[in-house]
Amino acid sequence: MPSSPSATDNVTLLLQDWGQRGDVQARDRMLELLYAQLREMAALRLAGAEPRQLQPTALVHEALLRMLESNAGYVDRVHFLSLAALKMRSVLVDQARAMAAAKRGGGNLHLTLSHAERESAGDDEAIDVLALDAALTALATVDRRAADAVEWMYFSGMRREEIAAAQHVSVPTVDRDLRFARAWLKRHLAGGQLA
Repeated sequence: MPSSPSATDNVTLLLQDWGQRGDVQARDRMLELLYAQLREMAALRLAGAEPRQLQPTALVHEALLRMLESNAGYVDRVHFLSLAALKMRSVLVDQARAMAAAKRGGGNLHLTLSHAERESAGDDEAIDVLALDAALTALATVDRRAADAVEWMYFSGMRREEIAAAQHVSVPTVDRDLRFARAWLKRHLAGGQLA
């Protein structure tokens, strides 16, 4: 007896139908399947934000609008979620820049980095999103794979197994990349000199 396709397979098929045939119904169904996960991603990112600032639903909607405007060919669920993470980061950076410009630094948007490595439930220090964006950009010049891993886990809530599959590496390699990235980012954000 054939088994029914998993939700991941369904999302991949819907993404292909939308991308290859322009099937808007497939796009809408795919968004229905992923919306709760996208909303959870946004809520995790904004957990420490002040109530008057961007709300998770608004972050998801703005990120999706930016994604739908582009003509990116989404390969599968992991690819879509990793691009959603990039768009959420972009939205947060844009809002932080606007707030900093409006208040000359007095209203910077703060996020927590503790989610970047769920297994090491340590500090919940607030990090300015602009500083985090600059640090992630700098980390990418040192170790792109580690930067992607921390961004996918931090901004999209991807599990270590999903990151390993997307990067074609083992889970222990992802764990090492995350430990390196977390230490590198912590030192960079504290003002330490890094090569």
